[in-house]
Parts: sequence; structure tokens; C-alpha cells
Amino acid sequence: MPARRGLVQERAVAPCAFLLHGDDPLTTERPNGLTYAAAGVDIDAGNALVDAIKPLARSTRRPGADGSLGGFGALFDLKQAGFNDPLIVTTTDGVGTKLKIAIDTGLHDTVGIDLVAMCVNDLLAQGAEPLMFLDYYATGHLEVDVARRVVAGIAEGCRQAGAALVGGETAEMPGMYGAGDYDLAGFTVGAVERDGVLPRLDKQKAGDVLIGLASSGPHSNGYSLVRKVVERSSLAWNAPAPFAVDKTLAQALMEPTRIYIKTVLPILKAGLVKAVVHVTGGGLIENPPRVIADGLEARFDWSAWDLPPVFQWLQATGAISDHEMRRTFNCGVGLLLIVAAEQAAPVLAALLNAGEDAFVVGELAKA
Repeated sequence: MPARRGLVQERAVAPCAFLLHGDDPLTTERPNGLTYAAAGVDIDAGNALVDAIKPLARSTRRPGADGSLGGFGALFDLKQAGFNDPLIVTTTDGVGTKLKIAIDTGLHDTVGIDLVAMCVNDLLAQGAEPLMFLDYYATGHLEVDVARRVVAGIAEGCRQAGAALVGGETAEMPGMYGAGDYDLAGFTVGAVERDGVLPRLDKQKAGDVLIGLASSGPHSNGYSLVRKVVERSSLAWNAPAPFAVDKTLAQALMEPTRIYIKTVLPILKAGLVKAVVHVTGGGLIENPPRVIADGLEARFDWSAWDLPPVFQWLQATGAISDHEMRRTFNCGVGLLLIVAAEQAAPVLAALLNAGEDAFVVGELAKA
């Protein structure tokens, strides 16, 4: 299973000199001739990064994906992964302006987890299992150590999700990004048996229970507002976090997105869930309607859980209304499961036994 981890030089190949009168292309130099390195693209740095991350990719191997980096594509054996009648599910996402905090503070080690999480948690909303992951890392000047740390985080996210890191692209594009800036995008492929696709809209009814799974913080959403709140607070990134013990403000706000795959997927495969909501941009207001049948709506009991300290601080410092909080942030609920009332107790027990902090947050009602 070949897979790709190449250095993109502005979607072009490295320049070479024209041959004149039998000149050797490997040794010929022209007076004042330009090189790709002089234009700002360091092929050697790209090769060094590939070598540095090969063991990271190997550490994410799983049944169905046993290859290594270096080819032009990646193969996956669905039969080897145990599927009988699968549908392929794909998702893509980024990390958003949370990257600005990483860049401004040098905390590059966990944004890769965020990247994976934002993609693979979306798969749960279709009932799907993550199989493989690819990333895109773009920067103006490739700093090998920074890129390696970012990809190490991606590999950790893949291990948490049970997905194979099968490839990616590194784009060094001088003039496109400011000094030290970089951007990330992720793409994941998952699969679900045909009879396990979510949401099950035809099975939903009033009285179905909403079970919330605790988030690890804001995850990767609302960080443009987070940064405005920090600006209003006048706190430095290295100041002690007002809402977290023994952490700087930056460290606390860089807490990576929780990945729910290994705890939730067994419950989905058991057929106990009617729908899954990944609470991302749009918060608890705009995400649930995406998986709820017509004529029904989510009714939350907002007193059913305590707003975590990070959100209390953001709301108080930014004077943010309850409605704005609920339509911007996950407010402590990173994932929602919709289950039949008679299944709520066993599902809760299974989640708690798996190590999740899970709790009932409301129910479906007639719209």
C-alpha cells in the first residue's frame, strides 16, 4: 500500500538547466543562475521532514493499511478490516484560528490531534469507523522541527482514532504566508456497514433521550472569539490560566479536541443509537437539527450540567450572552447521542465504563 508524503513546490517540479552542446545536466551551472532554494523552496528540508515522520506514520498502521510513505496514493483493504457490505464515508476539516495561538506561543505539539479529531468525530455522525487519514501542511518557509512536531500530533490523533496515517502533502510556498505561519487541512476516509448508517431519522420520536459526552474544552471552534476575549483580558499567553491549575493561559486554551471513536463506536455498532451530533461550529444551537427528523427538535435542560470553568471565564470576561455562547461553543458537550428512552441507562453505563463523562442533557420533543 504505497502512500504519499511529498513536498509540494508550488505545484511544480524543480527547475533544471537547458542542455547545450552535450552539457551534463548534473554538473552544469550557469553564471548568476537561479535555483529553487534561492526562490525560497528548500527541497532538502522537505526530504528531511519525510525521513523524520516515516516512523510516525508506521506507528499508526492498522488492519487494511499496511504500507509505508513514498508512493503516489494509498490503498485500503476493506475486507481485511472486517467489513462485509460497507459504504465509504469521507470528511475534511481544519483547525481554524486555534493555529494562531500555536504559532504565537510555539505550542505546536497538539494541533495535529485537533486536526484528526475534527475529521474523525464527524464520521461518528454517519456511524462510520475511521480507516485512514491524510494531511496537508502549508507554510512560507519549512521549519523541519515545527512540521515534525505538528505531524507527531497528527500521528497521535490517528492512534487515538484507530486510523492509519497513510500520507499527506507539505507545501512550501514563499510569499503566501508570513514568517512562522502555517496552515493545516485534514482528510479522512471511513466506512460503515450499509445497515448501520446514521442518523436513523425514521426511528426518532418525541421522548428520545439526548446524552452528552463531555468536551475537553472549546475543542477547535470559536477561537476567533476566544482570542478577542484574551485580548480584552489583557492577559499574556504565558500568564497563569484563571480557570486551570498549573497551566499558562495558552496551555489551557490549547487543550486538544477529545476523540470519541474508541468509546462510542462499539455502542454504534451495537445499534443502540439513533443519531450522533458532533458539536462543532454553531455549537448546541445549530448542530443538532442536522441529524433530527422533521417535526422534532432538541429540548435541552441547560441546568443538567455545569458550564466548565474555561467557558465560565470566556463568558464573564467577554460579557457573552447565553445564546451567543450556545451557538458558538460546545459549552462542555463535545458529542451528543440520541437514543431511545429505554436504552438511555445501558448506553450511559457503557460510556461511563469506557471512561467517558456522560450525562443526560435533554430529549427530543415535537417541534
